[in-house]
Amino acid sequence: MAHVTASPMERSWKITEEYHIDEDVGFALPNPLEKLPDDYNAWMVIAEHLPALIETGQLRAEVEKLPMLSIDDLRGHKLQRLAHLVLGYITMAYVWNKGDGDVRKILPRNIAIPYCKLSEKLGLPPILVYADCVLANWKKKDPNGPMTYENMDILFSFPGGNCGKGFFLVSLLVEIAAASAIKVIPIIFSAVQHQDQDTLQKALLDIVSSLKKALEAFHQIHEHVDPKLFFNVLRIYLSGWKGNPQLSEGLLYEGVWDTPRKFAGGSAAQSSIFQCFDVLLGIQQSAGGESAAEFLQDMRTYMPPAHQDFLRSIESGPSVREFVLQKGGADLQKAYDECVKALVSLRSYHLQIVTKYIVIPARLQPKESKKSEGPSGLENKGTGGTDIMNFLKTVRSTTQKSLLKEGRLM
Repeated sequence: MAHVTASPMERSWKITEEYHIDEDVGFALPNPLEKLPDDYNAWMVIAEHLPALIETGQLRAEVEKLPMLSIDDLRGHKLQRLAHLVLGYITMAYVWNKGDGDVRKILPRNIAIPYCKLSEKLGLPPILVYADCVLANWKKKDPNGPMTYENMDILFSFPGGNCGKGFFLVSLLVEIAAASAIKVIPIIFSAVQHQDQDTLQKALLDIVSSLKKALEAFHQIHEHVDPKLFFNVLRIYLSGWKGNPQLSEGLLYEGVWDTPRKFAGGSAAQSSIFQCFDVLLGIQQSAGGESAAEFLQDMRTYMPPAHQDFLRSIESGPSVREFVLQKGGADLQKAYDECVKALVSLRSYHLQIVTKYIVIPARLQPKESKKSEGPSGLENKGTGGTDIMNFLKTVRSTTQKSLLKEGRLM
C-alpha cells in the first residue's frame, strides 16, 4: 500500500490510486455502475421496486423466495460496490418493512450468506453504510451535463417519495464540493516539510474555499427534504441494530454467525471528508471526551478500507498545527484559524439540520407513540445510534477550541 507520506529522500507527496480518491468527486465512487449482471436479476428486481413491494406487503415474502446466489461473478470494485448497495437496501427493507415496529430479527440465509461474503471482500460491514447510500448511489441524467442536483438521481429508493433522493444527493454534493480540498493535502505536507509558509497559507485558504462551497451545497437540503417524511419514514430505513431498542441484541445473519451481530446505521460520521480535515488540522476530538472520540473511531470501520488507509496516512504525516503554532507568522496562523472556523460553521449548520429534521419532529410525536416500540423510540438518536445532539455539540466545541487566537474565549 502506497502512502501519502514520503521518505526524506523522495520529498514528494501525492495521493496514489490505492486510496480510491477521485480527482473530481473525492471519496465518492466515480460513475457508479447501475445494473448487476443478468444472473443477479432477482436481487435487482427487488431493489428497484422496494417502495411498491413494501406498500403491498409483498417485500418479505419476495426476499424469502430469493435463490441462493454466489458472489463469484461479481468481479471488480465497482460491481461489488453496486451489489453491496443492492443487498444493503434489501436488508434494510426486510428488517424494517413498513416501519411500524414489526421488525424481523433474523436475516434469511439466502441473502445473509452472499451479503456477508461480499462485505468481507470489500472490507465493509453487512449493513447499508454511508459509502453505499451516498457515495455509490448516484448517476447523472445527462452523462455530459453538470454535477448538479437537477442533473442527478439516485439508483435505488426507500419509501418516502423523493425524500431519500434529496437526502442522499445533497449529502453527495457536500462531499463533492469539499473534494477539491483533498487535492491540496500533498501541497500542505510538502510546504510544512520545506517550511514554505506562503505556499502553506495559500493551500489552507484553498481548503477554506472548498469548505465554504460544501456549506453552500448543504443549504439545498431544505429545498429537497421534508422534515416529517425524513423523521417518520426515511430515518427508519437508515437505522441500524446497534444502540437500537427495537433490535437490542442485534440482527442474526442466518447461516453466517450463531449469534446476533450489532452494526450501526448509515451516518454522516462515516464520511471520510470531515474526519480527514480534523486529522489534517490536528483537531483532537479525543479532547472532547471518550465517547465522541470512540464513536468517530468506530465509524472509521464503516468506511471503505482504502479511505481508512488514507486517514491513517494523514495521521502519519507532518503536524500542520505544530508547524503553524511554532513557526507560523500572523497571516499563516490566521489562515489556519479560517480553516477551523469553516469546519465549525459546517458543524453548527449540521446541528441546525438535526434540530429541524430530528429534534423538532420528535417533540411533535403523540405521547403514546413515544412510549411505544415505534420509530420515535429513536427520537434523540442519529441513524448511527448516538445521542446525536450531544455528540455534535461535543465535536463542534472541540473544533472551536482548536482555534489558535480566539478559540479559548468562545
